[in-house]
Amino acid sequence: MPKAIYNVPFPENEPINAYAPNTPEKESLIAKYNEMYNQEPIDVPMYIGGMEVRTENKKPMNPPHDHQHLLGYFNYGTEEHVRLAIEAALEAKKDWSKLPWEQRASIFLKAADLISGPYRDKINAATMLAQSKNVMQSEIDAACELIDFLRFNVAYMQQIYAEQPESSEGIWNRLEYRPLEGFVFAVTPFNFTAIAGNLPTSMALMGNTVVWKPADAQVYSANVIMEVLIEAGLPAGVINMITVDGPVAGDVVFKHKDFVGLHFTGSTAVFRHLWREIGANLDKYRSYPRIVGETGGKDFIVAHKSAHPKQVSTAISRGAFEFQGQKCSAASRAYLPSNLAEEIIEYVKEDVKSFKMGSPGDTANFITAVIDEKAFDKITGYIDYVKESDDAEILIGGGYDKSKGYFIEPTVVLTKNPHFRTMEEEIFGPVITLYVYDADRYSETLRLVDETSEYALTGSIFAQDRYAINEATQALENAAGNFYINDKPTGAVVGQQPFGGARGSGTDDKAGSYLNLIRWVSPRTIKETFITPTDYRYPFLG
Repeated sequence: MPKAIYNVPFPENEPINAYAPNTPEKESLIAKYNEMYNQEPIDVPMYIGGMEVRTENKKPMNPPHDHQHLLGYFNYGTEEHVRLAIEAALEAKKDWSKLPWEQRASIFLKAADLISGPYRDKINAATMLAQSKNVMQSEIDAACELIDFLRFNVAYMQQIYAEQPESSEGIWNRLEYRPLEGFVFAVTPFNFTAIAGNLPTSMALMGNTVVWKPADAQVYSANVIMEVLIEAGLPAGVINMITVDGPVAGDVVFKHKDFVGLHFTGSTAVFRHLWREIGANLDKYRSYPRIVGETGGKDFIVAHKSAHPKQVSTAISRGAFEFQGQKCSAASRAYLPSNLAEEIIEYVKEDVKSFKMGSPGDTANFITAVIDEKAFDKITGYIDYVKESDDAEILIGGGYDKSKGYFIEPTVVLTKNPHFRTMEEEIFGPVITLYVYDADRYSETLRLVDETSEYALTGSIFAQDRYAINEATQALENAAGNFYINDKPTGAVVGQQPFGGARGSGTDDKAGSYLNLIRWVSPRTIKETFITPTDYRYPFLG
């Protein structure tokens, strides 16, 4: 048993490698990328109860930027594998939930150090290969953000445990933060390796045991996460990674009496479907499940007439097109004042023309491929819709080709209709739509921004006029869970900008803060009385 109260030094954000030309870190990463690209195809198992589980149903893993190349296979499971994962999680819970918190903390702190050191190149290269992130997008995601999640979450865990109630004379009040009574389910997306790592580990850190279903397109780097956790000493069955069809997993998980929590990042439609499934099965559960979700966005940039045009254009170029716009936070609609619009648009055109597109193995490329053919077809469908429309035009881009990889040119659309389809619907690709408003109708435009979308994830305002900034901050209070002033609406940093939105964008439980971790515990109040009464009579009875 612990003989002390241990302090975890509050972490600092992991330094970001710039990967400048001729630097050792760049040469090392590209060498690892090439090694993994050229190695024999790998066979990624499911991880259930400490066992590597393989099946006869193999699914190929191919780089989106080179879809004929085979990286390897992952093993597709069935309902039986989901049941085995649940059983393994429940069995592991008996010991894991009793393990002192500092022992759990040590595992995840070691995992962070492993990613920071010997696994940095591997997890970045895996993300570049299978998710087509360029070198910088991989570094800030797969390495730095995941490291930050692991380290900051440990500090937040200590902060939560330290929050204790007051006690009165003769009474000692204590608050115990128990793990949830059952198993929890993590469903993670393709676009962020860090999110894929954070969702299961944040719940496990608080003493829960997890069934984790990563996205099919992210299994290659998910496998590296499991390798890291195993090397860090994570006991068998604490996190069980399964690769199965979503409805197959849901049919087992959401009908199990010991299901107690869903940690989800993905589409709004899927999240709403899962919520309905959970609601339909409430009578089956031992406890009311916790439901935490971060979903879609139709994220905005609003420029005031006092804004600096080059700042706005840079925010558009970065915010809309980094990682091909495949971020929940990516800017996909921008409102430009009539006095600055022409200048801003010219700067954006210059930027987009200078983008290089191709394999992430060439670090000169700013743009690579979108994740798969389904995404390619959806995004290009929007582009074709614009091409055929009378109230919008493509200013730059609009080309696409999937013969070798799923490449779509960064596309800038200009519309005269503020409710044009691409102003309202989530595209999740390298497409941004611009709308020019009368520079003297700023207040009306803010109302338009707030009312246009069902989402409320991220948004940014550009202005030098402080009154305009204050007006936007108030008018857009509920339009974005992460609100940026004079900056692009992407790039939230753990410990600095906790991430999440409301409305159709999720439950706003703020990954990267204590607010998320506290959802995965069940507090128990303990009151101990030292001098216990022996007479029922109160003084008022006389």
